[in-house]
Amino acid sequence: MKIIPVIDLKDGVVVHARQGKRELYQPINTGLGGSSDIYQVIRAFLSFYDFNTIYIADLNAISLQGNHEHLINNVLMRFPQITFWIDRGYQQYDGNLKRRSNYLPVLGSESYQDENIPEIKAFKNNFILSLDFSISEALGAKKLFSNQNFWPDNIIIMTLDRVGSNTGPDLVKLNDFYSHYPDKNFIAAGGIRNIKDLIDLEEIGIKQALVASALHNGSLSRENINILRQKNTPAS
Repeated sequence: MKIIPVIDLKDGVVVHARQGKRELYQPINTGLGGSSDIYQVIRAFLSFYDFNTIYIADLNAISLQGNHEHLINNVLMRFPQITFWIDRGYQQYDGNLKRRSNYLPVLGSESYQDENIPEIKAFKNNFILSLDFSISEALGAKKLFSNQNFWPDNIIIMTLDRVGSNTGPDLVKLNDFYSHYPDKNFIAAGGIRNIKDLIDLEEIGIKQALVASALHNGSLSRENINILRQKNTPAS
């Protein structure tokens, strides 16, 4: 099992995401370091464990209220040893744009409509797809959920209502996707509380998970991550 720490950026600081209610998000209060500065949060993650991948959501860009492009570019430069999965909302492929080698775009369904999803093919397999859900509703371009021609190898199943909710991951939904499409690598996101949740995910075939609250509040320890990593070395 590979654990991928999550950073949610809003108005220049790292915030605590809760159930997709972005207008209510407040600066993170983390037990790892006590700062909402993105550089300090990343350093706190790396001091806690030798993570090699970190997910960043630019919530301003996703909600069309500005962006953190300059800040994120500085982060990419400052931490070249880390691969960053970056969700900037709607993104168009630009073959002339030279991104750093440690940048991998996340394209979230909530930021696309059916009429513009053909643009996704230009990225080929060089992106992470995020299929975004509320409690029961698929968010954004409906064709993304049914047309595998737009799917890369790696797909996040993001249940926004469970983010920061302490209710556990959506095992039913994740199991359904994995059982129907076992050739894809599905990545759990939303609600993960502790090592038991991660073991439950492993048992249904999920090998990667986005985690934030369980790291910040200490319910997931370094020893827990070592146990999970040793159980499935290729995914870690």
